[in-house]
Amino acid sequence: MNEIVVPRDEASWIPWPTAWPEGLTRVPYWVFQDQRVYADEQRLIFQGPNWHYLALEVELAEPGDFLTTQVGDTPVIVTRDTDNEIYAFENRCAHRGALICLKNRAKHRKDFSCVYHAWNYDPQGNLTGVALKDGIKGKGGMPDSFKMEQHGPRKLRIALVHGLIFGSFSEDVPPIEEYLGEEIMTRIERVLGGRTPAVLGRFTQVLPNNWKLYIENVKDSYHASILHLFFTTFELNRLSQKGGIIVDESGGHHVSYSAIDPEAAKDVDYAKQQIRSESEYKLADPTLLQGFDEYHDGVTLQILSVFPTFVLQQIQNAIAVRQIVPRAIDKTDLNWTYLGFADDTPEQRLTRLKQANLVGPAGYISMEDGCVGGFVQRGISGASSNRAVLEMGGAEATSSESRVTEASVRGFWKAYRANMGL
Repeated sequence: MNEIVVPRDEASWIPWPTAWPEGLTRVPYWVFQDQRVYADEQRLIFQGPNWHYLALEVELAEPGDFLTTQVGDTPVIVTRDTDNEIYAFENRCAHRGALICLKNRAKHRKDFSCVYHAWNYDPQGNLTGVALKDGIKGKGGMPDSFKMEQHGPRKLRIALVHGLIFGSFSEDVPPIEEYLGEEIMTRIERVLGGRTPAVLGRFTQVLPNNWKLYIENVKDSYHASILHLFFTTFELNRLSQKGGIIVDESGGHHVSYSAIDPEAAKDVDYAKQQIRSESEYKLADPTLLQGFDEYHDGVTLQILSVFPTFVLQQIQNAIAVRQIVPRAIDKTDLNWTYLGFADDTPEQRLTRLKQANLVGPAGYISMEDGCVGGFVQRGISGASSNRAVLEMGGAEATSSESRVTEASVRGFWKAYRANMGL
């Protein structure tokens, strides 16, 4: 492997590979470990021509409502103004760079004032006031050349998709419909279209690994039936079930879905391959898995991702959005928002609340997902020049009727490399 020597600082020099391996079936481990890679991701992906999930429209139901979020490392304020439009701008004062807003969310806010020197902003991110701008008694203050309209935090473009708010710092990002494509738009509409979401709960899970390891996990369509014993024990998701994956042309967006077939014979593939799939455990409350037919298409599991960091989940009747936020090369915040709908009956709401126990850091299904990324991060710590192998299901990043494939993981790396120029 060809190598070059790149300075980490003036005192130390560390060799790193110069090129990405050919094709999509090898991923070098240094991509999860190098601070320079992390910095380039912030510039090329999170500040580049991509759409990033910011919030739900229902979280900003009335003028003056706001919340704070992140686009990569960049803190962002999302608001609804009196014109009923959604706006987003950097949570960074144009004066000395302090956070403009320290709260996570609130209602009926007319403006924002930086606590440091009281520079004031309207809900659209425009600078509207500077404390002591004219000085005191004719002395001090800002020069006559200072124009407030020339100062202010960066603003994001906004796109709305079935109640989801996306934002971008880039003027070059295509319209959201083009960015997502028809198949992904249709699958988002399937879950959220025509209904008003209701937030049932939210929390943040801290993962001890690089953000891309969690994205790989989301897009890995066959690990769930191996790693998650709850899935296979109660036959919520087995690879022998009907289903498939969708990978869009860019590779960056995907859908994995499956449907329980009550007429199918009990498969023996797991037992033959000695994959842990059975246990003596039973549910004390079987109603946990007694849902209702919500979509009338037989699909009981759909996991959808939008490049780079958004996930829409339907597991039975447990609906959630997940936002992945990079914090460091080995630290990631995973923001969960559990959803119901305004027209849910009390019985349906109770079902959703029960099934919310399937996911999250202590979820019966997904608690293992919070661990495996850390296992990989620790496992590769001394192997920066080695590579992961992604050959399950072939070498392409295309849609498949089988979920025994890593096509959507390869798709992520296809989109990632296009963004990073690798």
